[in-house]
Amino acid sequence: MSRLNIAIVGAGMIGAVHRRAALLASANVAGVCASTPQRSNEVAAQWGVRAYADIEAVITDRDVQVVHVCTPNAQHAPYAKAALEAGKHVICEKPLATSLDDAADLAATARRTGLVATVPFVYRYHPVVREARARVEAGELGPVRLMHGSYLQDWLMDAGSNNWRVDPAQGGPSRVFADIGSHWCDLVEWVSGERFAEVSASFATVIAERAAATRQSFGGASGGGSMQAVRSEDVAAAMFRTARGVLGSVTVSQVSPGRKNRLWFEIDGARAGVAFDQEDSERLWFGYADHSETFLRDPNAGAAEQRRLATLPAGHAQGYAQCFEAFVADTYATIEGTAREGLPTFEDGLRAARITDRVVASASSRQWLDIPG
Repeated sequence: MSRLNIAIVGAGMIGAVHRRAALLASANVAGVCASTPQRSNEVAAQWGVRAYADIEAVITDRDVQVVHVCTPNAQHAPYAKAALEAGKHVICEKPLATSLDDAADLAATARRTGLVATVPFVYRYHPVVREARARVEAGELGPVRLMHGSYLQDWLMDAGSNNWRVDPAQGGPSRVFADIGSHWCDLVEWVSGERFAEVSASFATVIAERAAATRQSFGGASGGGSMQAVRSEDVAAAMFRTARGVLGSVTVSQVSPGRKNRLWFEIDGARAGVAFDQEDSERLWFGYADHSETFLRDPNAGAAEQRRLATLPAGHAQGYAQCFEAFVADTYATIEGTAREGLPTFEDGLRAARITDRVVASASSRQWLDIPG
């Protein structure tokens, strides 16, 4: 089968991650569309590919089969929909859209066109996460009784730090929950098999003003300059109740000193519990009434999906990059006719949008609210 031709829309940090994963999956990166024609030309020259002037040039390129949408959040919906309507398969960064209606429209468009449309909830691709899911499905934990955890970062912890995500016009009505809380919810629902049915949430903006100058995600703070008011949350806390009545809770922050990218969850069952820490992603903790044990990522042990994704020998650490590479490779395999287990689609992106929409509403109303199925 011939190599897939792909175009990348958005040339920031995550666009480079998409490009690397595409190349490792043997795709041909045909071109790039950045924030301006000048920026497109600069990046295209660096990558040795075609520069697209705008999204119209991308979707009218007949040689391109897949479009990767890696722009600020507000552009996800119009760009992803234009690509789908033009007959292109799409990988769209999360959140899928900045409104629930737009996310629903995108999911409906993907269903109608029958094209492959995926969202990089890539933490599903840690091999030990697949091990956790397999053991939950096998009944090893027993009925789930409690789910809890956090997702903590520190890259926006001081007033000199800013980014387009802080601006609701570009990032959407939620920042920290839509950006990283959505990852936690997707992962915990997917591993546990439980579905959140109700939520009570609270937001806090702990830095009232930030430097007006923006910067690349996860970079250093800007120095001096004017300040601007912050209109999105720095921290969020949410309590959930599932359809079976199981309680869950999560704390989400981008202002927690020393926490670079700590997604952690624990699922407690009637017979055993399991815990995962993304910053220590080679191991999985299992707790029992009389002992605890650790499962280490290993291509020769554990569940079939754990072994499939454990591409490096035991003791040779895998991490976020390998997760992203596996996600992109699975998307391409599905496009070429081989469906892969656990591939997150626009339906999963819509699910995340529904949860985020109710979290935002609950934080505003200070009430328990239902989450539509």
